[in-house]
Amino acid sequence: MESLKTMTEGTFLKNEAMSKHTSYGIGGPAKAYVTPKDKADLANMLKFANENGIPTYFVGSGSNLLVADEGINGLVITLGKSFNHLKINGSDVFAESGVMLGKLVKECIGRLLTGVESLIGVPGTLGGALIMNAGAFGGEISNYLKHVTVMTMAGKEKQYLPGDITFSYRHSTFPNDEILISAEFELTQSNKDTVMEKCAVASGGRKATQPLKFRSAGSVFKNPSKGAAGYFIDRAGLKGTKIGDAEISPIHANFFVNHGKAKASDIVELVRLTRKTVKEKFNINLDLEVKTLGFEPGTFDV
Repeated sequence: MESLKTMTEGTFLKNEAMSKHTSYGIGGPAKAYVTPKDKADLANMLKFANENGIPTYFVGSGSNLLVADEGINGLVITLGKSFNHLKINGSDVFAESGVMLGKLVKECIGRLLTGVESLIGVPGTLGGALIMNAGAFGGEISNYLKHVTVMTMAGKEKQYLPGDITFSYRHSTFPNDEILISAEFELTQSNKDTVMEKCAVASGGRKATQPLKFRSAGSVFKNPSKGAAGYFIDRAGLKGTKIGDAEISPIHANFFVNHGKAKASDIVELVRLTRKTVKEKFNINLDLEVKTLGFEPGTFDV
């Protein structure tokens, strides 16, 4: 890692606590946490890590991420504070993957471009949103996508058209060993009344149903085909269940919140309890929506 430190032109943090970089405020140290300066810097890092067998992980702003208490034995790369160029030309929107989704949505709304209003209030970077195919209130980030540019572990740029990637509910088929660096969208010019109405529906629904006062990582589980995950967790009588300083929110049962000193192990136990109870009561298997890093395989199984 010392060699990597000397060659990095961006920010290099050694044994950096991931709790500082997740919305949960949870997570042990990453051996190296790096923000590359630009594409050339990123390419050099990826090539070095690839050639030297260094495990490499890509994260955005950490808004949908749970990191193990033991941390991450490898290199964590984030583009959140360097790859943040946003350009809007008419209805064409170009954004680097480190652009915060909230900024992208706000700028589009300000120009009366319709298509992303449903994502108002959704946290995270554009890169993370695309990988998760973020969506809310009937809209998904992939709906207006023109193309995405990624970088491989060999430091080479590569472009994907929408047809090259399969997007589904909270999922995409971007390869895990490639990092998204930018995307372009084509939205639709609209009028103020239409755009504001869609914003009001999305914003009002989020404030009314989500525990926004406490640290969380958004929805913990994907919605099963039979209905909303929160509905089944609520019906199972688990709302308000606490383990350590972690709690299944009394406001929204699919949000697990950190009251201040929760550990990853507390969230893990809540996940396992929820999965077990919902399976026993409704014969439904809940799949994780929150991304996880640093855990042994099978940690969340019951």
